[in-house]
Amino acid sequence: MLSAKINSALKTLYCTKCGTIYDPSRVNTVCPKCGGVLYADYDVEYAKTLINCDLLRKRPRSLGLWRFMELLPVKEGRNIISLGEGATPLIKAKRLGEILGLKNLYIKDESLNPTGTFKARGLSVAISKALELGIKKVGMPTAGNAGAALAAYAARASIKAVIYTPKNTPKTMLTEITMYGAELRLVDGTIADAGRELSKVKDVEGIFDMSTMKEPYRLEGKKTMGYEIVEDLDWVTPDVIIYPTGGGTGLLGIWKGINELRVMGLLKEEKLPRMISVQSTGCAPIVKAFHEGKEYTEVWTNPKTIAPGIKVPKPYADYLILKVLRESKGTAIAVSDKEILDAIKELSKTEGILPCPEGASTLAALHKLLEQGLIDKDEIVVLVNTGSGLKYIDLISQYI
Repeated sequence: MLSAKINSALKTLYCTKCGTIYDPSRVNTVCPKCGGVLYADYDVEYAKTLINCDLLRKRPRSLGLWRFMELLPVKEGRNIISLGEGATPLIKAKRLGEILGLKNLYIKDESLNPTGTFKARGLSVAISKALELGIKKVGMPTAGNAGAALAAYAARASIKAVIYTPKNTPKTMLTEITMYGAELRLVDGTIADAGRELSKVKDVEGIFDMSTMKEPYRLEGKKTMGYEIVEDLDWVTPDVIIYPTGGGTGLLGIWKGINELRVMGLLKEEKLPRMISVQSTGCAPIVKAFHEGKEYTEVWTNPKTIAPGIKVPKPYADYLILKVLRESKGTAIAVSDKEILDAIKELSKTEGILPCPEGASTLAALHKLLEQGLIDKDEIVVLVNTGSGLKYIDLISQYI
């Protein structure tokens, strides 16, 4: 069990644009000087005295992502709000791998998280830190799954949640948000429009904005996917990680987490994975900016895709996503809705995993990457299925 006090190695927050340092004992959002995303920074030397591979091996998986508590931002165990998130399986896709000619194909299956998606990781940590900082009311714009996770963890923490979401969000998720007791406010348009509506009222209503990459701690929950992938591969990184990218928190988190393990000396090899971002052909601002050599995205007009989680016209952390893709020698690729639907069926029938559309997009991208010769058949490849297809069953059933 978690002790009353956690030996968190959290040191400071720093701006990823201008480098300004901030105090994590205070409430922070984005950098007030330049609007840059804030990252949590840890005292590596202190962390090395607290955590190692042998210690982690002895900790029960039932602790979920909180097995890595020393590298998370919460200071007091009593503030942890957990529903059992993390410790999801890294499944070797043997049958699918044989079909594709890949010897080492894995699926990180995030569908087994509370609320059915990887969003539970980020919201567990963010709500825990919000509770520790005395925040009473939170809100966010959402395409569905993040809002459901926020509503669930806020309910457990007795924090009021206000969720803005497009009217065309899957009904399953709207029902879920309502059942957790959050205040649901529907808007016309996209998640960007939902964000604008929240911005109009958050200061007046005293709502702390938990929008993607506009607070520092959702990322800290997501980075534990990187920890777990490496741990399950016996402290060796994959060669390739393919990730569906909307706001980019998951991709950035995995990269941050793996680099933290590297700096701490916990990797058996110095290699880092190539990060590959997948978007929809109907909304691909990252893909466009990456291949045009730009540092920032342009707003994608008239976004359209069956995968709501990657229908983000302009990610707030676009400059960080593009930087990671280039640093890792990765790439960005767009897939069509038909390719996503085909991938849902293929993954379901070969491996018994019913993925969400966003998760299925990674398999659709893998097909293209193999055709283009960008992945060697001996490489270790990880597809991240970010959630359960059961949450989209009404949507998917329309195309069967």
